[in-house]
Amino acid sequence: MWKNTLNSFLSAIQNIRSRFFHTVLSVLGIVIGVASLVGILSLIDGMERFANEQISRTTSLKGIFIVAQPDKLVNDVRVPKDTIPRLTYTQMSQLHASLTLPSQPYMITNRGMEVSMPGDTHRIGTVVSAALPALEPNGTILVGNRFTQEDLTRRRPVAVVNTKFVWKAAGKGKAATLIGKKLRVQDRELTIVGVLVADTTRPAQIYYPISLLPEAELRTQRVDYGLEATRVEDVAALKVQSETWLQKNIRHGKEDYRVMTNEFRVQQAAQGFLLFRIVMGLIVGISVVVGGIGVMNVLLISVSERTSEIGVRKAVGAKKRDILLQFLSESVTISTFGSLLGLALGVLGTMAVIPIIKAVTKVPFQAAYTWNTFLTISIIAVVVGVVFGTYPALRAARLDPVEAIRRE
Repeated sequence: MWKNTLNSFLSAIQNIRSRFFHTVLSVLGIVIGVASLVGILSLIDGMERFANEQISRTTSLKGIFIVAQPDKLVNDVRVPKDTIPRLTYTQMSQLHASLTLPSQPYMITNRGMEVSMPGDTHRIGTVVSAALPALEPNGTILVGNRFTQEDLTRRRPVAVVNTKFVWKAAGKGKAATLIGKKLRVQDRELTIVGVLVADTTRPAQIYYPISLLPEAELRTQRVDYGLEATRVEDVAALKVQSETWLQKNIRHGKEDYRVMTNEFRVQQAAQGFLLFRIVMGLIVGISVVVGGIGVMNVLLISVSERTSEIGVRKAVGAKKRDILLQFLSESVTISTFGSLLGLALGVLGTMAVIPIIKAVTKVPFQAAYTWNTFLTISIIAVVVGVVFGTYPALRAARLDPVEAIRRE
């Protein structure tokens, strides 16, 4: 069986070589169709990759956000709750301890305030952030250190300020002079332990351990809660574990808190590109169908030219199945030949188009050649060969050997 199939393909290749120019012209439709399909799929894959990169840069795909719900549903109407739900530092720590996958919790509240240094009447407008964990604030420490997990646990009155605060409090280049100094935030006195590098667009800012805030004060402020997964693939499981803990350990946890991720952004983008890929594939598929008709034309001409040969083969014992396999093999070979030409043309075409796209849009965009594209082209080659080669192959297989020999 395998030997007969191999001989059929070798015979098909020989026939293509003997009528090479005619075959190329006949499969021009499938060449153009496959080239267009390759170009469109590679460009769409490149667009999807670029979109995912932009999403990853602007939003954290590792983030799990716990959002307090300030209202409730009563008779299909949203009404404000009497008290806005708030997680305490202890509850957030317990939630994190219950998780089985690696992650980093965060909890932060921001308020604009006037702060001052003890003994100095000068007040500085500052964004004051009470934060968890020790990793906060993100960024590079210029001098000193971040506050640590021990500082959070022991509720030590320490703070990290940014360089913009240093400029307002002591002047440029004076960051080191503030380490160990005290500052007053309302009735709370904090010791500066580090200075964070801040860009010029950021305001003066102070970070201190959120564990210093009593529960009563915490309930009067807006607090952002969440987790940062170590790996993107753990996000879905961490979301489920967080929802489960809130339902079990927080009264009305399911109604008071909503756990969200940014996965939906990637899913929305993927769905949009999939729809675009299908629509464009169907449009370009018309060219592939035209190419298939060209393959059928080549096979029908081949059957007409080789009628006598078919008759002789059947007269010496060839079965219908052998003739059918021979012409189907030739059809698949011809469609594969056209698909390979189209693949090469499509790749070269996109390589020529990309510099133009970059020059016009000023965007670092690249086409993406994926295995899915090559698999699609392979499937198209086989399907077109089988579908459009079946009729000529059946016609050849059904020839009467005596009538076929007479036609010579």
